[in-house]
Amino acid sequence: MLQLRGVNKFFADRQIFNAIDWHVRPQDRIGLCGDNGAGKSTLLKLLAGRVEADSGQVQSAKGTTFGYLPQDGLEYKGRSLFSEVHSALEELLAIQAELGELETKLAADHTPADLDRYAELQTLFEDRGGYSMEAEVGKVLAGLGFSPQDFDRPCEEFSGGWQMRIALARLLLQRPTLLLLDEPTNHLDLPARDWLEDYLCHYPYAVVLVSHDRFFLDQVVGRIVEIWNGKLTEYPGNYSRYLTARDERVRALREAKRQQDEEIERIEAFITRFRYQANKASLVQSRVKQLEKIERINLPPERKRIAFSFPPPPKGGRIALELKNAGQKYGDLQVLDAVDLVVEQGERIALVGPNGAGKSTLMRLLAGVEAPSSGERIAGHNLAQAYFAQDQAAELNPQRDVLSEISADAPYEMVPKLRNILGSFLFSGDEVEKPVRVLSGGERNRLALAKLLLRPANLLLLDEPTNHLDLQSKQVLLDALKGYKGTIVFVSHDRYFVDQLASRVLEVGAGKVESYFGNYEDFLRAKQKQGDLSHSSQRVEQSVNEATPRISESKEQRRQSHAERKQQQRQQQRRARELAQLEAEIEAQEKELAELEQLMADPQLYQDQEKWHNASQSHRQLKDSLEKAYLRWETLQETS
Repeated sequence: MLQLRGVNKFFADRQIFNAIDWHVRPQDRIGLCGDNGAGKSTLLKLLAGRVEADSGQVQSAKGTTFGYLPQDGLEYKGRSLFSEVHSALEELLAIQAELGELETKLAADHTPADLDRYAELQTLFEDRGGYSMEAEVGKVLAGLGFSPQDFDRPCEEFSGGWQMRIALARLLLQRPTLLLLDEPTNHLDLPARDWLEDYLCHYPYAVVLVSHDRFFLDQVVGRIVEIWNGKLTEYPGNYSRYLTARDERVRALREAKRQQDEEIERIEAFITRFRYQANKASLVQSRVKQLEKIERINLPPERKRIAFSFPPPPKGGRIALELKNAGQKYGDLQVLDAVDLVVEQGERIALVGPNGAGKSTLMRLLAGVEAPSSGERIAGHNLAQAYFAQDQAAELNPQRDVLSEISADAPYEMVPKLRNILGSFLFSGDEVEKPVRVLSGGERNRLALAKLLLRPANLLLLDEPTNHLDLQSKQVLLDALKGYKGTIVFVSHDRYFVDQLASRVLEVGAGKVESYFGNYEDFLRAKQKQGDLSHSSQRVEQSVNEATPRISESKEQRRQSHAERKQQQRQQQRRARELAQLEAEIEAQEKELAELEQLMADPQLYQDQEKWHNASQSHRQLKDSLEKAYLRWETLQETS
């Protein structure tokens, strides 16, 4: 349905895409992966027609419609939420308006043509879901976390994250045949992510998306396209299978590059050795041409990742922290009411619930940043806490550079380690002198996380620590938290992160806090047993079962591919051995021929007819043998 042919794209003197060929098929589910700045968002904009290729072609099939969701920058105002989202159904609304005009006309004077047109439009309106479009608008808005009370609110009252939800709702209702989503889960809580995941799994057309949510990618996409060094590399399957397949490919590339480097070194040595020998001129020239034809293998760079561990926590009591009958209200709004919560040492507690339910309020009460309006907060014995707020990056001083900012809060004994800590968070060399004000969102979050390492703590309170982090950085943060020996209470909208880390889930909503032991998947199962499907659809078991045959097939394909590569390597090695042996024979025969020709240049040879006859016969045989050797050598070179 859409094809890229020889597409090149430059930003200033940097080439983002280098003669890429790629196509998107109907009903494809494609996830774009690659390092920050590799060109993921640029590729989406190319597909959407928001930027043009510098050369090459972007071709789309007739009738293709495009829907593009950028990361940010959209704002809606002037209409209520429901009216704004409803207006996305332009075609249906136009049909509805024409039906209304025809009904007025039919009530008065009308022609047979009017009746035919009315019947045609009525059928079309019904087939396209016109009679249920208001219900569909309500369903999509509810799925994305809007309450019925929000429907009549003016759009300008909604913040940036909710503005993006409005844009996403409009796109989903338009149902374009190619849906292009740039970080669609950025501003969604877990229930909304689960709903969107299910919606996209059943979406009837093609979807291409960028996401830093591993679980979301695993559930939604069936193909990963990696962008690196201006090229696209496709991997069948979801993100988890891509990680395995990519490691296998990089290992194979390293081995192929090692063999190629050896071959290049051998050819260059041959050229250097025989460059000035006239009788080897043809061989040397052939080797020079062979070198020019070799397409050098480029290895993907080792991925820079955050690599750190938290300082050993000081010993504390069995109970780290406790809330007794705690409540919090702002004016007439009661956010939390009579909450009893005991946090025990060593627990990993995840707070879940829709946006606005009170998760961040509960975190502030636990951190002691806010005093409860009722009840009390009781700190455990020898409590040493570290609190990472949702807007922690905003607390950084924009007037300082990176090193000065971390130094300002560092204890004296930590000063010698500051550069090592910053290096672990990818701030190395001159980057430590970068002004805080110019840092990206991900860099700010990394710097704020680095400051957590300055003082040992036995309780970490983390409110959205994974915001703006890429997939690799999230994984290393997760690994570090898994190795941490203290207690963790955290909020995250990353399903994989919660599943991997949580040992208990607290559901926050309606002013209350309900406790469920296990990770998020265990929490969903418990809710389903209670008949509450508000957090997800019943597809956990089904998705696992459906994935099994695909995994087996993928393993079989990899096994076959591995066998083919091995066979090719063996053939290449046999050719290389034969080539080396042949070159040694050619060298020996050329030496023998040169000696014979020197002998035949002696006039005394012709005085002995028998010796002259034998020398002439040997000369012919050597020439014939060399000719055959040269032909075989050329054949081997062409197939190498």
